[in-house]
Amino acid sequence: MDIQQFLHEYNQGDRNFSGLHLHSVDLRGVNLSGIDLSGADLSQADLSGADLSRANLERANLTDADLTGVDLSGANLKHINLIGADLSRASLIGADLSYADLRTAELEQSDLRGAILREVALSGANLTHANLISAWVENTDLQEAELGGANLHLVRHRGMDSPLADSSRWISWGLH
Repeated sequence: MDIQQFLHEYNQGDRNFSGLHLHSVDLRGVNLSGIDLSGADLSQADLSGADLSRANLERANLTDADLTGVDLSGANLKHINLIGADLSRASLIGADLSYADLRTAELEQSDLRGAILREVALSGANLTHANLISAWVENTDLQEAELGGANLHLVRHRGMDSPLADSSRWISWGLH
């Protein structure tokens, strides 16, 4: 399926595009709210500024994708591959990132308020100035992740392999 047909079908009301291959596609600023791209290949795609709120991207491949400023609020991102993806300034409010792979991902100034980060691979990720207020973090690997200036107010965590593992169950401070 080419990009024009994909966008036409989406604009006609179709939301199920699971398993679609859109490698290196340019979807900058496109509204794809509520779309089902589960299992899709969007590796190296440019989705900067796109609206993917409430999208289903479970098991999708977005390796090295440009997701700067993207809206992924309320999205299902379980088991997603975001290795090396750029999610700088992205909105991930309330997103479920359980079992996601975000190794070496850029999450600088991203908004992860209320997000679920269960067994997420974040080693080597950049979370500088990220907002993790009230995020649920469980068994997540934050080794070698950059957390400078991140807002960790009321982060709830359990069993993490991270610099936060020695802190209290409820964190009410930020790293500066």
